[in-house]
Amino acid sequence: MEATMNMQNGGVVPAGDEVYDVVVIGAGAAGLSAALLLARARRRVAVVDAGEPRNAPAAHMHGYLSRDGLPPATLLDLGRAEIAHYGVDVIRGRVEHVEPGYDVRLEGGPVLKARRLLVATGLRDELPDLPGVRERWGKDLLHCPYCHAYEVRDQPLAVLGAHPGAVHQALLLHQWSKDIVFLTHTLELSPQEREQLEAFGVNIVEGRAVRLVVDDDRLRGVELTDGRVIPRTAAFLFPYPASRDDLLTLLGCAKDDNGWVVTDRTGRTSVPGVWAAGNVVDPRAQVIAAAGMGSSAAFAINADLLHEDVEHAVAQHRAVVALT
Repeated sequence: MEATMNMQNGGVVPAGDEVYDVVVIGAGAAGLSAALLLARARRRVAVVDAGEPRNAPAAHMHGYLSRDGLPPATLLDLGRAEIAHYGVDVIRGRVEHVEPGYDVRLEGGPVLKARRLLVATGLRDELPDLPGVRERWGKDLLHCPYCHAYEVRDQPLAVLGAHPGAVHQALLLHQWSKDIVFLTHTLELSPQEREQLEAFGVNIVEGRAVRLVVDDDRLRGVELTDGRVIPRTAAFLFPYPASRDDLLTLLGCAKDDNGWVVTDRTGRTSVPGVWAAGNVVDPRAQVIAAAGMGSSAAFAINADLLHEDVEHAVAQHRAVVALT
């Protein structure tokens, strides 16, 4: 397929009627990893990039072998350069609609025709509406201990009780710091949870948080409704993850009891020809896990395409033989 460069947004605008083997929707670790493998398998691939990675607020990415400490944006820049080397079309834009077949309609743009779809649109973190939360998110208001706790080890930490998972988060953080305050906020602790926190030396502070106290671009503490300020240098918050699965829902993909799209171990959904990978189906997947999910999906998609190609070739071969 011919493509013309759109110099305004750095992507490509496809032209012509050729069908892509695979359209990947989402250009995070999962989508880019899948595109890389598929392109190396000499499949015709397009990646639609809306430019909204979940980890954009974070300064560094951790736990990714050989890339530990790399800024998330740098990883994506490297990934886009790698897939471009193999001829993948990276199209900056947002998918407006997907029709069976598959026709992928971009907002204010062209329609991409695809034999298979991989949806890797990730998720968004729903945060409490408190002053300072969004501004400090990914800086000194953190989520994943495995991703960020080492950088704030041995510091006075707070855990905000805004999600049932906050208790486990506080217990886990004990591995990195012995000075942890659990702010109950909106969470009502069970007797068992209180006992666990107390046994681990976590100081439970009753009261609802009203804002994060920030000075000189650094977190200084958390203010409660009674005016108390609990001095802390970093805080952890367990957000409510909201999957960006609108397209998968539109296509009719089956979901589990918790509302997450169901896939097999390769990322195959209940809808033929549609795969999903990364945080859109697994909120716990770190960057390295999401990349692996993308690769697994790519293997399965290529095998599925091969099966279709062989069936088509056999049918053509039989037709020729029948005429001779």
